[in-house]
Amino acid sequence: MPQSESQALQPGSDLEVAGQDAVPPLRVNAFRIGLVGGLGVLLAILIGGVVTQLSTVLIYIGVAIFLALGLDPLVSWLEKKMARPLAIVIVFAVVILVFGGLLFAVIPLIVDQASNFIDQFPQIVKDFTSSDFVTGLQSQIGGFIDIDKAVQDATAFFQDPNNLINIGGGLLAVGTGIASGATGAVIVLILTLYFLASLRSMKRVTYRFVPANKRAAFASLTDDVTGAVGRYVVGQIGLAAINGILSLIFLSIIGAPLPALFAFIAFLASLIPLVGTLSGAIIITLVCLFASPLTALVAAIYYLVYMQVEAYFLSPRIMNRAVAVPGSIVVIAAVAGGTLGSVLGALVAIPIAASAIIIVQKVVFPKQDAKV
Repeated sequence: MPQSESQALQPGSDLEVAGQDAVPPLRVNAFRIGLVGGLGVLLAILIGGVVTQLSTVLIYIGVAIFLALGLDPLVSWLEKKMARPLAIVIVFAVVILVFGGLLFAVIPLIVDQASNFIDQFPQIVKDFTSSDFVTGLQSQIGGFIDIDKAVQDATAFFQDPNNLINIGGGLLAVGTGIASGATGAVIVLILTLYFLASLRSMKRVTYRFVPANKRAAFASLTDDVTGAVGRYVVGQIGLAAINGILSLIFLSIIGAPLPALFAFIAFLASLIPLVGTLSGAIIITLVCLFASPLTALVAAIYYLVYMQVEAYFLSPRIMNRAVAVPGSIVVIAAVAGGTLGSVLGALVAIPIAASAIIIVQKVVFPKQDAKV
């Protein structure tokens, strides 16, 4: 082949190009590249579909690992006084008792209070519309909003059988969701027990994938990360428990409707960083408005005071010992986690941010500061 013809060959051609003796001939097969690329795309789509189908299972596994890491500090603390298997049994027995207490004590109380609230709701609405607060508000904004007509429309809506059927379907869906959630909770508890019992062996197996000369540093980094996650879980549950208990006491004192239910809502909402306590407080205050404007005002004042105490006293003393994350990073992580993964994403965002900071401090910075 003439030299000029050899130079005219373009990349992607299926012809053999001769080079020096030390360089093997190069053959580019466009069809093979396209076929392999297409198979790779199909494989990626297949893997994505499998992950989507198993998303619920993966969430169960992730939550169970998260809880196991949260319970591990308690197990380690008890392990100083007894054998680890016994410590695991004690910690998990406490978790089961708390879970059983919610099922057999709190939930029947919530159902009873909700039933009474539904029975008394017409009278509550009547008292609310005839109260001085609504009368004065109607006189001020009567030109824009007719409160009496709005109440009548709402009453007519609930008296319509078709609307009741739609609500019943929604309630059936909610009931199905609750049953599915209970099943998922049981699965998560079982997985948590397995992960908690085998956490150390799981770590040892993970360490085997790291070269021996880097294994000690990797193990130390992993312990720091898992320890930060565990302390965060304990700290967040502690803050939520404080909010729930204080809400139950305060709402019972002021005579708010459904104090047990709203205390449980306050507990669950406080598990969500940043916006959880505020969201729960808004819901509780709005419902207290139906009981009495004064009750709602007192509840609003209480939660405003509590949020200040939590933000400036409780949270710094509890969470700073758990994860040392700057306030700006906390806000960014919580917002990003909530956007990507809803409530679950917001829950795990802060420990992920703490883990990233630990990795940066112990891996990235030492490499950058090392003298070559």
